[in-house]
Amino acid sequence: MKITYSISQLVPYINWVYYFYAWQVKEEKEKQRMQREALAKLEELEEKYQVYAVFELFDAYSDDDDIVICRQMMCQECGIKHPVRVATIPCLRQQQGKPPYLCLADFIAPQNCKVKSKIGLFATSVDIGLETDFDDDVYQKMMVQLLADRLAEAAAEVLHLQVRKEIWGYAKDENLSIPDLLIERFQGIRPAVGYPSLPDTSLNFVLDEILDMKQIGIRLTESGAMKPHASVSGMMIANTKAKYFSIGKIGEDQLQDYARRRGVPADVLRKWLEISNS
Repeated sequence: MKITYSISQLVPYINWVYYFYAWQVKEEKEKQRMQREALAKLEELEEKYQVYAVFELFDAYSDDDDIVICRQMMCQECGIKHPVRVATIPCLRQQQGKPPYLCLADFIAPQNCKVKSKIGLFATSVDIGLETDFDDDVYQKMMVQLLADRLAEAAAEVLHLQVRKEIWGYAKDENLSIPDLLIERFQGIRPAVGYPSLPDTSLNFVLDEILDMKQIGIRLTESGAMKPHASVSGMMIANTKAKYFSIGKIGEDQLQDYARRRGVPADVLRKWLEISNS
């Protein structure tokens, strides 16, 4: 499903902490001034630009460190819907620190488990004009780019809220304030591609095949980075035990195994994941 958000819908969900951090502003009065300026700019942008999301809910199961994505499809012979594998998302596992060494696949039930899992896949993005229409003014360009980043993240926040309470509905009775949402007090996680628990941006190629991210204007670079830059993609996992973590250093043994599961040469992945040969 594709969803269109107005900027005004998303403004209450903007996490200003990251906006101020990007400007390296620490003084409270300056933060307040910059926020007023940003809010005024967002009002200007409201009439011309929008923000988009695409989401789909799937059956899923884990196969070691892989997450297998299935879509319910009608059998032509029996007329009954059955789960059919449509993609596999290989995940990486922590190799350092203290156990347990986590992997996102740990939060998805295996195929033979009585408890069945689902997983949401999503992407959010902004109108490309937010990144191209302000080239004549360096300050305006930077401000709008940073606001676009915040809007894409806010769209992911709002989409996740809608998914939990309505679309998937696994937390229908959730009643959290916006500050609580921004510090992730909700059930489940939404690990984003390129972030610490899912560091391989080339997984966007897999998500694109499933979601057709072009329908919300996202194009992928050779390494899977998204354009517009102000875009977010990833998974939504409902497991009450799911939590965020960082993969950390990727050893050569895991790189080789991951390359085999991804079907991509290890040297290519080494470049994309910025792994040193030493």
